[in-house]
Order: sequence, then structure tokens, then C-alpha cells
Amino acid sequence: MSGELQGQVVLVTGAGRGIGQAAAMRIAARGGAVGVVDIVDETASATAAEITQAGGRAIALAADVADRTAVLAAAERLAGAFGPLTGIVNDAMWIRYGPIEGVEEEVLDRMLAVGVKAAFWGVQALLQHGSQGPRAVVNIASPVADLGMANTASYTAVKGAIAALTRQLAVELGPQGIRVNAVTPGAVPTPGARSIVDEAGYARRRQQTPLGRLGEESEIAAAIAFLLGPDASFITGEILHVDGGITVKSM
Repeated sequence: MSGELQGQVVLVTGAGRGIGQAAAMRIAARGGAVGVVDIVDETASATAAEITQAGGRAIALAADVADRTAVLAAAERLAGAFGPLTGIVNDAMWIRYGPIEGVEEEVLDRMLAVGVKAAFWGVQALLQHGSQGPRAVVNIASPVADLGMANTASYTAVKGAIAALTRQLAVELGPQGIRVNAVTPGAVPTPGARSIVDEAGYARRRQQTPLGRLGEESEIAAAIAFLLGPDASFITGEILHVDGGITVKSM
């Protein structure tokens, strides 16, 4: 267990599984204390338990990130357990793909609530319950913010908003010592992604990726931990593509 994130207290949303879980475990392994936020209490608790069993520090925080009150309450609990927050990872997402003519209002509302509004609540949580020293926000964007992809209108709208918000907040919050960056994962077969992308879809993504393979959750987590850490102290407003080159190939 290394210590480059020693002293950090980070709230990670969507941390019950997938990239969020990998990020939470990476942060804890690097010495940080983690608030494991997930809408499902059992998965949040399982991730937090795995971290603590490995010698790390974590607290499970079941919350619907679309609910501002719930996010702020989760941050308050984390601060009470381990001290003022130094970072937030806005990873939680709820995804449905489909042609635009079939997009239903309740589906779009939920995607915007979890994918965009929750990022606002996460940043507000960091401002309300954060330390007075350097702090960092890491958002999760997507290659679809740069590239056209059929049947992803709702998802593209969410991730395009996250990319724009990342750049805007870097300017707005920089004077307060808060860095704001985003990580853009390529094709990573997380449990959530596998529920909407079949094996044929992953085969196409593998062929389209210059490195010729899919990404791993741990590789995205490493980038997130880097942006939270001291080696990224002069990096803000950056959209870091961790995608095996798929974005540059398609441009």
C-alpha cells in the first residue's frame, strides 16, 4: 500500500461496482480515505468492507446521487468519519441506449439527473464539507462527447455536458485551489456496460481501438488516482482520454 494519497478524503459515487469501485479501491490503496457511494446499500457495503479488510479506510454511503440532499448528507457523514473532504469522483451513471425517436421523457430525466445534476451536487458537497486546502474534482466523461455514435443521443448529451462543465468549473473554482478534470474511458466491459453492450459490440470496439484491446477498470482507476494526487497539482480543465486511442483514430 503506497501513500501518495495519504491524508486525502474522497467521495466516490457509483463506487459499488465497475470503474467507481476500482477507483475507490485504488484511492484507499494509495492511502486515502474513501466514501463509497452507491444507490444499492449492499454493493456499497461490500466495497467498503473489501477496502477495510485490505487495511484501507472506507465508509459505505447508500444514496441516490440524483438527490441533492442525499449527496450532501453522504459528504457530511464522510467528513465526520475521516475529516474534511479533499476530493470528489463523479462516476455514477444510469444508461439507456436507443434511437432518438424512441427516447422517453422519464428515461432522459433519469439519465440527466444521475449523469449531470449529480455532478453539481458532488461539487457542492466538496464545497460545503471540504477542506480549506487544495482539492480536486474528477468527472467521468466519454468519447461520445467528441465523436458521433448512433443511438446514444441521451448519453452523448450527458457526457458532452460533463466535458463542458469540467472546463467551466476549472476556471470558476481554480481561484479557490480546486482542480477540476475529467477522465474519458474507452471501451471497458464493466458490469453496467455489459448490460447494454453485447459481445458483438465489444468485438467492434476492440477492432476500432488502436491498441487492439478493451480497457480494464484498474487502468481507468489509475488515471483517476493520478488526477487526485500531488503529481497532478498543476493540471486542471483537462479531459484525459484513457481510451486506447479510439478517439484520435475516429477524429
